Amino acid sequence: MSTYTAPLKDMQFAIAEFSGIEGITALPGCSEVNADLVEAVLAEAGRFAQGVLDPLNRSGDKQGARWHDGSVNAPDGFAEAYRQFTAAGWNGLAASQEYGGQGLPHCLALPLQEMWNSANMAFCLCPMLTTGVQEALTHHGSRELLDLYMPKLVSGEWTGTMNLTEPQAGSDLSAVRTAAAPESGHYRIRGTKIFITWGEHDMAENIVHLVLARLPGAPEGVKGISMFLVPKYLVNADGSRGARNDIRCVSIEHKLGIHGSPTCVLAYGDRAGAIGHLVGEANRGLEYMFTMMNHARLGVGMEGVGIAERAYQHALEYARTRVQGRAIGQRAGDRVTIIHHPDVRRMLMTMRARIEAMRALGYLAAGELDRAKRHPDAEARGRHQARLDLLTPVVKGWCTELAVEVASLGVQIHGGMGFIEETGAAQYLRDARITTIYEGTTGIQANDLIGRKVGAEQGATALALVAAMRELDAALAAVGAPFASMRSELSRAVDALEVATRWLVDHYRAEPEAAAAVAVPYLKLFGTVAGGWLMARAALAAASRREAPGADRAFLDAKLVTARFYLEHLLPEAAALSATVTRGAPSTLALQPEAF
Repeated sequence: MSTYTAPLKDMQFAIAEFSGIEGITALPGCSEVNADLVEAVLAEAGRFAQGVLDPLNRSGDKQGARWHDGSVNAPDGFAEAYRQFTAAGWNGLAASQEYGGQGLPHCLALPLQEMWNSANMAFCLCPMLTTGVQEALTHHGSRELLDLYMPKLVSGEWTGTMNLTEPQAGSDLSAVRTAAAPESGHYRIRGTKIFITWGEHDMAENIVHLVLARLPGAPEGVKGISMFLVPKYLVNADGSRGARNDIRCVSIEHKLGIHGSPTCVLAYGDRAGAIGHLVGEANRGLEYMFTMMNHARLGVGMEGVGIAERAYQHALEYARTRVQGRAIGQRAGDRVTIIHHPDVRRMLMTMRARIEAMRALGYLAAGELDRAKRHPDAEARGRHQARLDLLTPVVKGWCTELAVEVASLGVQIHGGMGFIEETGAAQYLRDARITTIYEGTTGIQANDLIGRKVGAEQGATALALVAAMRELDAALAAVGAPFASMRSELSRAVDALEVATRWLVDHYRAEPEAAAAVAVPYLKLFGTVAGGWLMARAALAAASRREAPGADRAFLDAKLVTARFYLEHLLPEAAALSATVTRGAPSTLALQPEAF
């Protein structure tokens, strides 16, 4: 089995070039953030990921979470790792200092999520969701709820979950039936929630659930949903833990992957009714939940990056050590390790290039998040928020779809041994598979992208980003011959994205079914082209950096080669995806449902 090593050089490169750390240090509350701090935090986090979390990944997958009579035990070692995680302050890295957090920017916090996911995705899901609860309460919770719950959520003494769907609802939250009845000073919650990640466990002394439910007389559909904070244990006025609430874990799911993470069925109100507290205003619960959901979607996108990176490292280690066959063209002599075979190198380059592009896009979004939250100018905050909104479904959808592809290539590199659980390659593919589904499937992300983010605003933000991509052409032209192929491929790809975007703008309102039929190809097109744009930027930055005194030329030369591979081998997919968007709807819809 390989050992995870955080790709610190590429992370630091991506933070500098795509998050734009220099600009973020000028934002309010970020003056103490600099390159030295980034390097120190990443290095320490890398040691924790490698030394504490990674050794538990395989054993956690084998043992899995265990349910017994309503209680859930995490895999052996997880609880102690969680205590170390919270004691080190990792849980509150980006949280407000008012509640004990460190207040660091997301462009530093998100790369750490990548590390935790690479090392142990099942474990990482717990603090990721807790961070999302912090985010939702910060934006929408009353002062009383904030003062009572936030300090222990930030410290990690308590964990958090979000409770959306129900057996009859699936992704259609308009069908939610969980009910909330008002009672003096609180509400009584009754209903069943499914697919609740870390909804019950023994790693923390309390669990804070954010639950979607309906008040009496609420409007039908999503407009009648409210959000309630429902703790596993009630909380006394002084912040101490009180009696057990009326919440029961009925069962945990038996899943394809992430076995160490319990996915729970929770029953609320089997007896007197679970006590909950309204968050914000009534009937605005779905709106509030999307604060947490969008935060989680970025986090899931980083799960895709993290699990892909781990699959790549595992495959690379195998390719470096597995001896099989002679080098191409050699009929005699010693056999070589499989990394010498061209097709294995092609697969490794595909994995590496995909990951670097995914990481660049995720870190770009993290920088936009910091600027949207912290920029002193309201108009600038609005621009950055619009770009963040545009990028979020792409980060979530594209990065997770590629994670499955990358992990599958990792199995392929292992050959028949990859299909055998003992080598470990299969776990990354199994774990990656859920990332395209939860927090909204790829289809849901794509519909959000073409609807709220492109169609609703007539493509304004998307076309502005296309214009920004075109601005790189002059810089590529100035470099000359070494970048000629990258320049031409990027130009064609950006053209393809613009054509597809304008087609969607023209057809979204008039032919919504046709637009929806090509939404996923459009999301993949957007990610592919954005990745190419960022890889071209990376190549320019690497070329400039390598001339500086003391430059790490080996790293920068590899960055140039990887960027060229992406633009020459992977970016040409854009033309086909664009053609699918503009011409593919009729054949998708031609066969009527009854004809299948």
